[in-house]
Amino acid sequence: PGFGADFAYTVDGGKLGQLEYENFNAASADVTVKGFSIHPGDAKNRMKNAVLLGIEFNSMLPPAETPAHTEGREGFYHLMSFSGDEEGAVLRYIVRDHDCPRFEARKARLRKIAAYLNEKYGARFTVDLRDSYYNMKEKIEPHIEIVERAEAAMRAAGVEPRIVPIRGGTDGAFLSCRGLPCPNLPTGGHNFHGRFEYIPVQAMDKMVEVLVNLVRAPAEGREKTKGH
Repeated sequence: PGFGADFAYTVDGGKLGQLEYENFNAASADVTVKGFSIHPGDAKNRMKNAVLLGIEFNSMLPPAETPAHTEGREGFYHLMSFSGDEEGAVLRYIVRDHDCPRFEARKARLRKIAAYLNEKYGARFTVDLRDSYYNMKEKIEPHIEIVERAEAAMRAAGVEPRIVPIRGGTDGAFLSCRGLPCPNLPTGGHNFHGRFEYIPVQAMDKMVEVLVNLVRAPAEGREKTKGH
């Protein structure tokens, strides 16, 4: 798989010491609402305002299952944008969960809400769901020794490793799902993807030391094997 390697690492994580081999299962969802426009003076029992219908759709999702209310391995629905007028509206979501059955249940909930509202108002809702990436955990765990290698390399550099789940994705997830197990190492940075992101020079230096340790151990092992 990949470029002929048995395994790999990405250096795409956050704080020094964080070692990651779990990430979200991810999907995007476009909810399209078809309204019916008519002069407001003649609208009683006739107008179907797509904006209000979209608000009703969103109100049927669990209010505490948003990015602002979740952490760790808790999943969420995130309304990225909502645009339209009384004739038509589009709600764009991302759906995230570490657990595969819960991930599938989240997608099913969106379809179920649309089906309920279609029965209530007529065929006015469509849901377009697309999977984006999957949790690499099930691809990494059969090769957990590559995580242990990274832990040893960190400790040799004086960095205490902490296994944490990624509340997002990483290139390693795509590689892992294509057959190249690829845990994620930290960069040492903070506040990524925001205006206050930064990375200390000392953390970058320490990560160079970790990476050198990571490649040195198997290289030295091969040299010893040749010597015998």
